Amino acid sequence: MAMARILGTICLGLALAIAATFARLFLKARAGHRAAEEASRAQTERLCAEIAAHRETEAALAKAKDAAEAANAAKTRYLVAVSHEIRSPLNAIYGYAQLLERGDSIPPREAGGVIRRSAEHLTNLVEGLLDISRVESGVLQVRQELVRLPALLDQVVEMFRVQASAKGLSLDYVVDGRLPAYVRTDEKRLRQILINLLSNAIKYTETGGATLTVRYRSQSAAIEVRDTGPGIPAEDLERIFEPFERGREPDAMMQPGIGLGLAITRVLARILGGEVTVTSDVGKGSSFLLRLLLPEPIEAPAGTAAYRRVTGYQGPQKTILVIDDSPAQTTVVNHLLRPLGFSVFEASGGTAGLALAEHCSPDLVLLDIQMPGTSGWDVADQLRARFGAGLRIVMVSANAHEFHAGRDGRRAHDAFLTKPVDLDALLDMIARQLGLDWIVEDAELVAAPPPPPLALPETAAPYLDALRRFMKLGHVRGIETTLVTLERDVPESADLVARLRPQLEAFDLRGLARTLDDVG
Repeated sequence: MAMARILGTICLGLALAIAATFARLFLKARAGHRAAEEASRAQTERLCAEIAAHRETEAALAKAKDAAEAANAAKTRYLVAVSHEIRSPLNAIYGYAQLLERGDSIPPREAGGVIRRSAEHLTNLVEGLLDISRVESGVLQVRQELVRLPALLDQVVEMFRVQASAKGLSLDYVVDGRLPAYVRTDEKRLRQILINLLSNAIKYTETGGATLTVRYRSQSAAIEVRDTGPGIPAEDLERIFEPFERGREPDAMMQPGIGLGLAITRVLARILGGEVTVTSDVGKGSSFLLRLLLPEPIEAPAGTAAYRRVTGYQGPQKTILVIDDSPAQTTVVNHLLRPLGFSVFEASGGTAGLALAEHCSPDLVLLDIQMPGTSGWDVADQLRARFGAGLRIVMVSANAHEFHAGRDGRRAHDAFLTKPVDLDALLDMIARQLGLDWIVEDAELVAAPPPPPLALPETAAPYLDALRRFMKLGHVRGIETTLVTLERDVPESADLVARLRPQLEAFDLRGLARTLDDVG
């Protein structure tokens, strides 16, 4: 009996041990299965992530490939366009030069006009490429000059009237309201913006014409160029401002040019503190609007000359020394200045120029920068040390990136002109530096016209009385507040307020009082 119990106990223990072993094995197997499932799931997730990453990489590579192909195509179009734009004016210059050499009966005035216009086209092309480079490197310089705004606008419009007429188009010029006689801005950059906008309007218009409308109020101008061309699709309105782009339309792609005009225009407008925007109606035309701050000077310069042709100057003879290693440059200056009565000396290098200056004691030196041997900057320093402040030194160089206005104490020169030089600009520079009064053909010195008298409605009378009262007290803040209220409540007073604000900013209360005395 006891033996049976013992055997039962042993069997039960063995059964329990076997069951425990099986349980442990089952649990272990289950844990291993779970771990395998987790490992498999993790591996699957890693594979899915890798597949997604590969897809993203493939998409990025495809996008980069498309961008590279587009950039390569744009580069090809750009090179083809540049080649065409350079060869066309060069062909005209080359052809007319050969005709003149052969002694053909071509009118010199016609040949000269074609050659000059072709050279201007090449100059503008080079300047456009340089401007893009300067913008990208952050070295584009802006000048503040006194600009005759009406004259500038007239010149630009007349420049394109012939081009528009040749295509059978009209070109209208509308001044909406008053234009100041003078404004302060960078004349070259403003002219470049206007030329780009009008050039595009004429270039892309086949029927109808273009209209330039100018509005001026509160020291700012709104200049609109509207055309009746094919219009611009909505998706291209911003794209056309990118370099080397001109829209996707076939007609636009076939137009001459390199696609820099609008890109430069927008950049220059922003640098000058303005903006260019565009609206368009496909099939009906486009409108480019330039908004720009153009402050009017407190007083216009007196005795400004408006002339057709300079024939000489008043006073004793002046001596001009030209130091330039380019015989063509010295020849042009000689032909321009000697007939006007100047004594002109030439030197082809810095050392010869310094020796010649000792001999001729010039009143003004036109000095190139890049010459064999001594740099123009070094020559200017030596000239200044030898002759003092009485000698006027004007740098005339093709190194536009070295532009430095001068007369600020850091450089020895007085002014800077960039090649190729506009001869009228050169004469203006010489007159300013030497204080000359030109003798002109069929014209006289014309002083800037006085501003026209202003007439305001009776509703403005209380505000004018308040302004006079505040002026007697010297209450500048009261004057400023009254001007704001006057412009708001009496819209006809905008021109008067535009005249008074600069005087107030300069605390010129006497000038402000004189302006008010002219109001009817």
